[in-house]
Amino acid sequence: MSSTDALLAELGGHMAAMVSESRVYVRVGRFAEAFPDITELTTQIHGLLGSVFDDVAWKRFLMVQELPTPLRIVHSLEPIEVDEAAAFMVSVATRDIVWPSHRLMDNDVAAFAAKQVVGLLGQGSTWWTNHDSDCGATNSVTPVFDSLIAGTNGEVFAMMIQVADD
Repeated sequence: MSSTDALLAELGGHMAAMVSESRVYVRVGRFAEAFPDITELTTQIHGLLGSVFDDVAWKRFLMVQELPTPLRIVHSLEPIEVDEAAAFMVSVATRDIVWPSHRLMDNDVAAFAAKQVVGLLGQGSTWWTNHDSDCGATNSVTPVFDSLIAGTNGEVFAMMIQVADD
């Protein structure tokens, strides 16, 4: 097993620990390109959104909607600091975006997993979200409520999205 394969396996395990069925979706992988940029990352986000759109639990909400293009996704993203990434992932994994008092999973489990993910990607990793921290708005990437975070070290990526309907 290569070191990248081992890294992906470890990332995958920690990201899977933050999944909530039909609510929080995750994706990890390796870029096919040697020097990926935001375009390649949004292509992977597009793939993650495909999982949401294909989930039978969301078909009734999304069946007349089209999956957003990678170009639309890139315009929805805002960078966040690596030091903020773990806390943001914990929020996405644990707190319902429509009903914040409702918890989706144990905070300590999510905090451990998120810290591991950020550590594995490293201090030089880049992180993106669809939240505008300056004004608190969300640039939705689905027709329902959503909260997205994606990070990469330039070789591999990890991302998660929570979706909810009122």
